[in-house]
Amino acid sequence: MIRLRTLLLCLAGAAVLAAAGYRVVTYTNLNPGQEVGAVVDEFNGVKVYYNGGVNNSEGRALSRDGYNLGIKYQCVEFVKRYYFERFNHRMPDAFGNAKDFFDANTAQGALNPKRALVQYRNAGSEKPQVDDLIVFPPTLFNPYGHVAIVAAVSEREVEIVQQNPGPFSGSRARFALEAVDGRWTVAGSALGWLRVAAALSPTPVPL
Repeated sequence: MIRLRTLLLCLAGAAVLAAAGYRVVTYTNLNPGQEVGAVVDEFNGVKVYYNGGVNNSEGRALSRDGYNLGIKYQCVEFVKRYYFERFNHRMPDAFGNAKDFFDANTAQGALNPKRALVQYRNAGSEKPQVDDLIVFPPTLFNPYGHVAIVAAVSEREVEIVQQNPGPFSGSRARFALEAVDGRWTVAGSALGWLRVAAALSPTPVPL
């Protein structure tokens, strides 16, 4: 009985330490060479900011007229700001975590009603394009998922530009792209990508 109690106490202590460690790692800027809020990249005139720990929050970003862009300087804030600045696009649902940007109930090539963007599934018939919003699922240490913008596409590779990848990760990342029987698959477990309707063209607007 005493051994069981000791074991339970040890397990509880380990859980507390693990939780504390997770909080330190994900909420703290561990990179002394970067300052939270610093511009680390830019794509089509839209800035990418450094956020330090992936769960760090610097308050909510709003457009001049109050449209919710998201929490500074999270990945969601970048993609929403990108679509707002580049296409003057406002999402009907102005909230949600990264994983919520992909709707499993939206058919291939149909309009995602919460985002007002055309949605395509990974391993489907539609090849990703520059300016697409690409969505990645949650992971063991990231329950919120991740979103980014497609910056370049070749026959074998997709490059993304992202905000808040972690204190030591870069704003650009590349994933293998493979076409089999007319189906395009982006490696890295991407759920899919979203795109503005063909009738829309870039229309920069001030924040």
